[in-house]
Amino acid sequence: MTAERILIVGPSWVGDMVMAQSLCIDLKQRQPTSELHMLAPAWTSALVDRMPEINSLIAADFKHGRLHLGERRRVARELRDLKFDQAIVLPNSLKSALVPFLARIPRRTGWLGEQRWGLLNDVRRLDKKRWPMTVQRFVALGRAPNEEPMAVDQIPIPQLALSSDSNAMLASFGLTADSPVLALCPGAEFGASKQWPERHYAQLAQDYLDQGWQVWLFGSTNDAASCARINSVTNEQCFDLSGRTTLPQAVDLLAQTALVVSNDSGLMHIAAALNRPLVAIYGSTDPGHTPPLSLNHRIARLGLSCSPCFKRECPLEHLRCLNDLTPDAVQQQAQVLVAEVS
Repeated sequence: MTAERILIVGPSWVGDMVMAQSLCIDLKQRQPTSELHMLAPAWTSALVDRMPEINSLIAADFKHGRLHLGERRRVARELRDLKFDQAIVLPNSLKSALVPFLARIPRRTGWLGEQRWGLLNDVRRLDKKRWPMTVQRFVALGRAPNEEPMAVDQIPIPQLALSSDSNAMLASFGLTADSPVLALCPGAEFGASKQWPERHYAQLAQDYLDQGWQVWLFGSTNDAASCARINSVTNEQCFDLSGRTTLPQAVDLLAQTALVVSNDSGLMHIAAALNRPLVAIYGSTDPGHTPPLSLNHRIARLGLSCSPCFKRECPLEHLRCLNDLTPDAVQQQAQVLVAEVS
């Protein structure tokens, strides 16, 4: 029987939440009358509100690494009255499968992991070679277990909606769109092994400033010191927005840019979902696993024999995968990309 009322237990990372929209789009294309509700941390409303496929966010802020069994029971009791037909559990942890089980949702779908037998009753075994990409794994959970993995070019592309008043947004930050804007996103929550060196970002910024572009620096408060150092090299010619925007504001401001250069990060996935021309920089991670989901991007990567290592810090202590990736090489990728879309 087709599930009409579906609870999606969402991820807690920005990039993964963007990729979860591909699942939602696919579900709505195949089951147009279904209702999709997302169970996820409250901060994800900044993204969930931009996904028209999702009927509502059910906010649940469970602290990372804590069981919070009492709180999960409370949320589950509230969910019972909503009469869900199916739960699709995107994270692989045992904790993430508890609420659908306690809510007595009849069909509970997810990948096998962390001893979740019983908590899930529609358990899928993950073959990482068949489903190498995170987004393929998300979409597969919304389909029958015997279906072949969707090819990359068949996967629905995330498309975040925008607020209606972009001019007011620009004005509130003292910005204008009277010249092309390069957005730089030098942060990455994962760690230093995903962060292209600040000196490279600074040189790239200066090159575009010299060509008459604006350069806007994006990031969280954790990235503020890095952005400040990059900006200081350019004699404060960049607009440093790090730590100054909410996530919804960052989405709307990124939508105004002509080019984005970003580490493999949540902002990279947001830029892709806004269909911005994007150069995505990869060091320790693999673009074959979590690529930008758009047709409007280029990958900047050296592909050394030691990468991807998926370590937070370079185990060889040289970080050549990023140090040796020059600003000129990244700019060449950007120039080709911008020429194609102009």
